[in-house]
Amino acid sequence: MKIFIILGAVNAFIAVALGAFGAHGLEGKISDHYLEVWETGVQYQMFHALGLFAVGILMHITDASMLNIAGWLMFAGIVFFSGSLYVLALSGVSILGAVTPIGGVLFLTAWVLVIIGFIKL
Repeated sequence: MKIFIILGAVNAFIAVALGAFGAHGLEGKISDHYLEVWETGVQYQMFHALGLFAVGILMHITDASMLNIAGWLMFAGIVFFSGSLYVLALSGVSILGAVTPIGGVLFLTAWVLVIIGFIKL
């Protein structure tokens, strides 16, 4: 589906921009711990941006069910996982760390759906 390729490209762009911002704009402004938290958010956003590309391409070449749901869960995982880490790194509000595992579960569920979708082919 075209939307997942677009979402993948947008999220890859944002990950690169936020990675550069973290390396150049946040260095010395937040603690090393929170800079690592920021970098983790960037890495997972980029990994799953590529996952969105894969889902979009696979939807064009197969009729694997579950890929549509997997793509939306991957996107939601980026918002919850990476988004919560960015806000945590900037604010230092530790309760936001409770949101991050929700994103992790969304990522895991998305990948399981990709597996199930291809098993059912």
